[in-house]
Amino acid sequence: MKARAISHIAVCVRDLDKSLVFYRDILGMTVTMDAIQDTRGGSRTQTYKHQRDTRRVVHLGWADGEEPILVMTCHPGDEPDGEPIKLDQLGLSHYSFTVDDLPGLAAELVAKGVEIPGGIETFTNAEGKMSSFYCLDPDGILVQFDNSSGG
Repeated sequence: MKARAISHIAVCVRDLDKSLVFYRDILGMTVTMDAIQDTRGGSRTQTYKHQRDTRRVVHLGWADGEEPILVMTCHPGDEPDGEPIKLDQLGLSHYSFTVDDLPGLAAELVAKGVEIPGGIETFTNAEGKMSSFYCLDPDGILVQFDNSSGG
């Protein structure tokens, strides 16, 4: 049997409310679910590094009623360990979104204090065009944006 699609990407964050300011308020994603789940015992304990009692889960998509593309979790009252990785490290290094107005989004992110590693000029070619750029979300996770027109 072949896999046919990615159903979602899940990311653990330190503070879901701060992450929602970035993903929901700045990027315009829609929250389709926001719930607290009990994680004591059960079938999921083997998928955690540490014992956790609960987790908050938020599903984000582009419109109500559609499958979530991004699932964010946090563990209220617990501090996650680890650091976000870079492009040359083992594991999921980043995810990317296609946008219609890449320079407009870059300007908006800079104006709102979102860090663009190396500055936006590092992603601009000699003709002044950019085909993609990276920024850091509130947890320092790399998020890439690609131009929908290919350049």
